[in-house]
Amino acid sequence: MHPTSSDGERLSKRVMQLRACSRREAEQYIEGGWVKVDGVVVQEPQHRVSTQQVSIDPEASLLNLTPVTLILHKPADWLDGREEDKPTRHKTAPKNLRSVLTPAHHSAQDRSGVRLLKPHLRDLQFSVPLEQGASGLVVFTQDWRIQRKLMEDMATMEHELMVDVAGEVTPDMLRPIERALKDERLRLPQAKISLSSSSPERSKLRLAVKGSHLGLASYLCELVGLEILALRRLRLGRVNLGDLEPGTWRYMASDERF
Repeated sequence: MHPTSSDGERLSKRVMQLRACSRREAEQYIEGGWVKVDGVVVQEPQHRVSTQQVSIDPEASLLNLTPVTLILHKPADWLDGREEDKPTRHKTAPKNLRSVLTPAHHSAQDRSGVRLLKPHLRDLQFSVPLEQGASGLVVFTQDWRIQRKLMEDMATMEHELMVDVAGEVTPDMLRPIERALKDERLRLPQAKISLSSSSPERSKLRLAVKGSHLGLASYLCELVGLEILALRRLRLGRVNLGDLEPGTWRYMASDERF
């Protein structure tokens, strides 16, 4: 039966009868993935049922409906999700990262063990900005404690960036950047830069910086005439991007800490 059919009664009402609970509790059981209709999990309280068999998992509990935090891999040139999509006249407007907050974009490599529930994809707050042209780790959370920590520690939390530049780079070419970072007159944030790999066509620089400083990588590369080809955030505090594919997300595991 289609969930919007006018026949029968709302699934939440049936669960209220079976569980002898309030409507809100019934909705939470359903949204928590504890209710099946003819053996299939249904997470929509408004789903209508009549003669179907409705069952509630014997292990059902409302204690496990804890807020979640999602780690996303932002593709380059996408909006980072600070705001919802706004109407635009431009056909080539950048895509918004919030468009991947769907079950279809949940990474198959997610090792958190968290069971995907539709409520996990609601009321997500964006944390810690990333430049539009950059790719890499972005955080969305329902947990006010995580949100508060990220905001309070934004100036001191270490960000690790991989900066791809054109051409071959030697360690000596980075000396002016190192001197600039130590020059108190420039008042640059605390940061370290190192050469990760180099070839005649492309080199990779690893930049570790305290706090979120949009534009810093561009400024440092301009000091030595390096052209940035790509910029990617690999790590935020102690949470790593890992092998998460661009345009996908995973749950932050219970043993992970920023």
